[in-house]
Amino acid sequence: MSTPLRLGIAGLGTVGVGVVKIIRQQATLLQNRCGREITISAVSARTRDKDRGVNIGAYAWEDDPVALATRDDVDVFVELMGGSDGPAKAATEAALAAGKHVVTANKAMLAIHGQLLAGLAEANDRALRYEAAVAGGIPIIKSLGEGLAGNDITRVMGVMNGSCNYILTRMESAGLTYEEVFDEANALGYLEADPELDVGGIDAAHKLAILSALAFGTRVDFDGVEIEGIGCVKIEDIRHAADMGYRIKLLGVAQMTGRGLEQRMAPCLVPAASPLGQLEGGTNMVVVEGSDVGQIVLRGAGAGEGPTASAVMGDVCDIARGLRLPVFGQPADTLATAPRAQSATPAPYYLRMALHDKPGALAKIATVLGEAGISIHRMRQYDHTDDQAPVLIVTHKTTRAALNQALDAMDSTGVVVDAPVALRIESV
Repeated sequence: MSTPLRLGIAGLGTVGVGVVKIIRQQATLLQNRCGREITISAVSARTRDKDRGVNIGAYAWEDDPVALATRDDVDVFVELMGGSDGPAKAATEAALAAGKHVVTANKAMLAIHGQLLAGLAEANDRALRYEAAVAGGIPIIKSLGEGLAGNDITRVMGVMNGSCNYILTRMESAGLTYEEVFDEANALGYLEADPELDVGGIDAAHKLAILSALAFGTRVDFDGVEIEGIGCVKIEDIRHAADMGYRIKLLGVAQMTGRGLEQRMAPCLVPAASPLGQLEGGTNMVVVEGSDVGQIVLRGAGAGEGPTASAVMGDVCDIARGLRLPVFGQPADTLATAPRAQSATPAPYYLRMALHDKPGALAKIATVLGEAGISIHRMRQYDHTDDQAPVLIVTHKTTRAALNQALDAMDSTGVVVDAPVALRIESV
């Protein structure tokens, strides 16, 4: 009879408790599918006596996650603490060095230290698995690393932060302002303790950097991700986009071009009829385009106890079955350092601005755009408010560099009330 696979779980929050529940409730199913029993030897968390709704008294307790990671009765260290450094990184390194496999849901740690940890895992012939780190219950890591391994991936894009998608779709459905829905989401517990990780695009950018490395065979380059949050999006942008047949999403896009690797996480307009445009609430979606498979779409819960714990257990089962794969799809020492694209692929842009209501104001804006080589596809002027004229412009395809040149020049025209809002219109 096969020996049990013994886990040490560090972090007993929502996901950790979900993992404990699955192991208890699905014991027979797991043993049948993995060919061996899955057990828990020991656990660790900040507080021992907290009521978690599940009894952990049957497991050994370690105050120090590093001690947990190096226990003799632990085969797989399950890291669910979070944080890019500190105890999570120290315990993960200790586990790999001690010959333990690691399963983690920690996107920040992988986005910043992924190359280091991949090298350490492979040097010790151990698995480092992280399905739960990106898009919750969606099996995007397995899809890229295994199911699509025969494809030259051309683009990866998606909505990877459910909190932001909730805010944007709620603004549209309820006609509420960003500030009102932000407060609502925060009260419901949808946002991180530091909300800027969500609404600032940082959480989603961590995920995009991981997917980019796996898709293109490159070293993880979180610093190369261009990040813009959703704080600039107003209810009028939501309405204008809808009028034109678009919806606004915090969209991550990674693609390898002749100019280098593009990685950007920013609010964009996408066609309302597209799968991304139809995505509602806190759901995540990842779209992958490959040389032979074409475009595939994966949609599902991006967070929560059940979906994320499900992803953790998928990794645990792979280890139980003896599956060993390079961390980022190919040996860590073969991952290329991709040059960062200095300019993004040209695209149309949505511009919203308020102009001082005086003769020639609109002509000055058109001149500035023309001097930057940007042509106007369509333009709409809304009813004046006091002495201001709200204007909406959609450009033909242009580069962000040219658009930035035009935006800088607008400041000196004397006709712009506030800095214009500029959102890319992404083809999907």
